[in-house]
Amino acid sequence: MRSFSCDNCGQLLFFENSVCLRCGTPQLFVPSRRDIVALGVDADSAELRACANLLVAECNWAVEDEDPGPLCRSCALTRTRPADDDAEGLAAFAKAETAKRRLLYELYDLGLPVAEDRLAFDLLWPDAGPVVTGHDDGLVTIDLSESDDAEREMRRTELGEPYRTVLGHFRHEIGHYYEPILVDAAGERGAFRALFGDERASYEDARAGHYAAGPPGDWSERFVSAYATMHPWEDWAETFAHYLHIRDALQTAAAFGLLVTGPDATADPSLRAVPLDAGTRSFAAIVEEWLPLTYALNAVNRSMGRRDLYPFTLAPLVIDKLTFVHERVLGAVALPGA
Repeated sequence: MRSFSCDNCGQLLFFENSVCLRCGTPQLFVPSRRDIVALGVDADSAELRACANLLVAECNWAVEDEDPGPLCRSCALTRTRPADDDAEGLAAFAKAETAKRRLLYELYDLGLPVAEDRLAFDLLWPDAGPVVTGHDDGLVTIDLSESDDAEREMRRTELGEPYRTVLGHFRHEIGHYYEPILVDAAGERGAFRALFGDERASYEDARAGHYAAGPPGDWSERFVSAYATMHPWEDWAETFAHYLHIRDALQTAAAFGLLVTGPDATADPSLRAVPLDAGTRSFAAIVEEWLPLTYALNAVNRSMGRRDLYPFTLAPLVIDKLTFVHERVLGAVALPGA
């Protein structure tokens, strides 16, 4: 995430801010500019309209001229949400929408095609029965109960996962959406199968086997997570989500001028520009900056008595998979609809 500041007073703003906490000026994020604009400061800002979900979804995005309105382009992608009289569901819905806006920001920033006519989200509160988070032909379903920190932590512990967030769910499911777009459009299905395996294998059989026997003991040598071992589709989605984690965290570090120069870290300040645009830099250059940063962040967390912020190990084969994703993303700007 890039850093933002108030056009009126220069105060630091976070991506979620709808008002400047120093001067009180209302703020709107303008997707086409990928920037937060202070209302009433210049003539252009006077034309901006707030999303109709400003209150219900805590949405700070502007409705632009090309948007059908009254919803911004992020909220318009949500097909189903809790009813207006469902206070508990709406509270969880607002948290999920906040994560979805961060996801979309990164997709736009990386130049990935976001087809409003083929992508939609069902954000469901499980009041009428269980909800299964997943993806089906462009429809992403999110179980809103995981917006509750306690519920999500319980599931994380039960499943033995080192990391589980609402944003992570969005990134994983959108990975399923992009898999055929990025792989097949580039004619890279053969390369995909060489790295991730043959996705034509029965998903139901693979799922049953995974939950019956668990991941193989050496899974960390070949996969970014235990869940990725289930099936090539899940391996791709987990790897894609991890790529988004890395790019977003590195961009944030760069935006705030964080550069790790400790043991085994590069001291080249030019690398601070790597995550600020997709560019043509190799993924190897990104890894050279990413790993030292994670060492430092984990050390900071431990100093505060917390778990490691980045509880992952990137084996060589996992880096090869991330590189494959990186190369597909770099080529995405040439795809139809990008």
